[in-house]
Amino acid sequence: MTDIRRHRGAHPKDRKLFAAEQLPALRTAVADLSWLLTRGYAIRAALKLVGDRHSLADRQRLAISRAACSDQSQEQRTSTSVRTKAVAGEELIIDGFNLIITIEATLSGGMLMLCRDGCIRDLSSVYGSYRSVTETDKAIRLIGNALQILSPKSVAWVLDRPISNSGRLAKRIRGLANERGWPWSVETVFNPDREIVASDKIVISSDGPLLDQVQRWVNLNRYLVEGRKGQPWLIDLN
Repeated sequence: MTDIRRHRGAHPKDRKLFAAEQLPALRTAVADLSWLLTRGYAIRAALKLVGDRHSLADRQRLAISRAACSDQSQEQRTSTSVRTKAVAGEELIIDGFNLIITIEATLSGGMLMLCRDGCIRDLSSVYGSYRSVTETDKAIRLIGNALQILSPKSVAWVLDRPISNSGRLAKRIRGLANERGWPWSVETVFNPDREIVASDKIVISSDGPLLDQVQRWVNLNRYLVEGRKGQPWLIDLN
C-alpha cells in the first residue's frame, strides 16, 4: 500500500493506549523488561513475557521495547555520553533517519517517550521506505539552527542507501545546508551503523544498540525536543 501520509503524527489509538491511566502499568512493564534484559534474556522472549503479563497492545509493546534497557546498557550509554555544549569545535556524525524522523514526529504532534537511558524516542518506523512529510524541511532547519548555535567543526549526515527515497532526502538536506552555509556533508551508505561505529566523531543518535557500540555520543534528540516552545506530547517511561 502506498504511503500517503503528510504528517508523522500520532496513531489514532495512541491517545487511549498512552493515556495517563495507562502510564503506571507501562512504567512497571519497562522496569520488568529491563530486569530481564539485565539478566541476559533475549529481547523477543522477554518482551512477549512482559507484554503478556501486563496484557499490552502491540504499540504498547513497541513502546516499552524502545524505552527499556539493561543495567549494562544504561551504564555504558551514560559513560560515553557527552554534554551538548561539549560538541563545540568537534566533528559530528548523524544517524540521519533516526534523528530526522523523531523531530518530524515531534513537530507533527506524535507521541514521544522519555526512556530509561535518558533518550527521547518515538514510535515511527521505516521499513525499507521513507516518505518526506509536511514537517521535513522544518525539522531539518530546526536541527540546523540548533547545531549552528552549538558550533561543531563539521557535521556528517549518514543515511541508509537501501531505504527508498534516501537519495531524495540527502539532496534535500544538502540543499538546505548550502542555503544556510552549514558545514555539512551528506552520504547514503549501505551500512550506516558500521560507518558510525567505526568513526571517531561524536555520534548523534538515539538508537539503543548503536549507542552501546560508539565511543562518544550526544543526546541531541532530547536537547531539541526539550528546547521546543509549546508542549510536545512526551510521556515519561523512565
